[in-house]
Amino acid sequence: MDLRVQNAIISVSDKRGLIEFAKALHEAGVNIYSTGGTAAAIRDAGIPVTLISDYTGFPEILGGRVKSLHPKIHGGLLARRDQEDHMRQLSENGISTFDLVVINLYPFEETIKREGTTLEEAVEKIDIGGPSMLRSAAKNYRWVCTVGDPDDYGTIIRELSEKQSISLATRERMAMKVFERTAYYDAIISGYLQTVFGRGEGGYPDTVNFYFNKRQDLRYGENPAQSACFYTDPETKAPGVATAEKLWGKELSFNNILDIEAAFEIVKEFDEPCCSVIKHTNPCGTATAFSLAQAFTDAWASDPVSAFGSIIGFNRSVDAETARKVTDAGFIECTVAPDYEDEALEIIRQKKNVRILKTGSASQGTADYDMKRVVGGVLIQERDLVRIGMSDLTLATDTGADERIVRALLFAWKVVKWVKSNAVVLAQDTKTVGIGAGQMSRVDSTFMAIHKANDRSKGSVLASDAFFPKPDAVELAIDAGVTAIIQPGGSIKDQDSIDVCNRRGVAMYFTGVRHFRH
Repeated sequence: MDLRVQNAIISVSDKRGLIEFAKALHEAGVNIYSTGGTAAAIRDAGIPVTLISDYTGFPEILGGRVKSLHPKIHGGLLARRDQEDHMRQLSENGISTFDLVVINLYPFEETIKREGTTLEEAVEKIDIGGPSMLRSAAKNYRWVCTVGDPDDYGTIIRELSEKQSISLATRERMAMKVFERTAYYDAIISGYLQTVFGRGEGGYPDTVNFYFNKRQDLRYGENPAQSACFYTDPETKAPGVATAEKLWGKELSFNNILDIEAAFEIVKEFDEPCCSVIKHTNPCGTATAFSLAQAFTDAWASDPVSAFGSIIGFNRSVDAETARKVTDAGFIECTVAPDYEDEALEIIRQKKNVRILKTGSASQGTADYDMKRVVGGVLIQERDLVRIGMSDLTLATDTGADERIVRALLFAWKVVKWVKSNAVVLAQDTKTVGIGAGQMSRVDSTFMAIHKANDRSKGSVLASDAFFPKPDAVELAIDAGVTAIIQPGGSIKDQDSIDVCNRRGVAMYFTGVRHFRH
């Protein structure tokens, strides 16, 4: 059922394309009703327009807070044209039907993004009449078309010029977009007010609204049989994959995005030049060094077999020397870094099928929530941003390690935080030599890390993301040549592991912090 348009309401904050659109409606014989600044802009362009206040017989009041909240407006939007009683009541009350509603909302989101915006200024940009009209019209989509986005003006103009009407399919799509938009708008407002007024008991709100913008369709999800799409939070300020600029290469895949996130989050832990090499969200290797090129060399050497087809993360602008080492190393999927020197960018671009992402910085950003989806629900927690320094360590054994070894332990501790549990990391100085990830027992993770390290386990240090429930993994590590261990502590069997270390002359430190990563 196509809709012929006789009367339209236009009231917009975003005036892109307004005059051209209003002119096209006028030429199609549509009567235009409008408010305030929109009406003035249309009239100044020489296009006839009726003020809504003249139509309703009621002036705009309260500084514009009330101008369209009137039965003569909402009656004309909500009346069902197939209901004789509805149409009779319109006639009795002198109410016209409206066939087209063109409204975009007060720029609340843009206002709160502006530096120095006060609460009072933000509140005044909460639109009331706009969402009300859009929702009324969208509810009655069978007889009314809603347009909330200037990018959709072309569709309306084309249909009116081709067949002097608007199709039901278009009205359905526009109505859906309206409710998506108003839900998003309300979520932005509630999220802002939660930051101002507080999120309730325990720092978590009673209800959670998610507002993410569709960034791109993905070729598929984790596997080709799964469809997928990438949405991003428009409010996030933390550098990462969601805010990164793609400088080169084909579109990112679902798995690319997850791996890029993992690669970049690790390097953000370090102040020194750092590189991480990621496969399936786990590091094959991570290293810091005096130069980014050396950090890459050390990280890649940790497990060059697993590094095939990896994602490479850096916390510094990539220079030409580093770029050459990357291109010579082997097949990689993507690099992510704060920036790239011009020569470095040209060098990496020569590598076949590589994607290049620029984040702008490698700061942690502001504290945020971490969310994990389960069927029928979502788990929300604070991000794990806890950092441990030398002063936070507790020596558990009779004898400690020298400062160089302790620094190696702290390096390994930062890395193990980003390895899937159960996680064990072996490191020498500031480079990993063996990583055991995602095993069902800690002794298996230890075995895997030792296997990856091979002879490099001799003289290495070990970090465990959680306590050792038994001393078996500790004994296995010491037998392989581990000289010091860092772990959270907290097991009822801690003393068993401590006793083993004391007998074998190995230092063990407790952090008091666990880093499970599921």
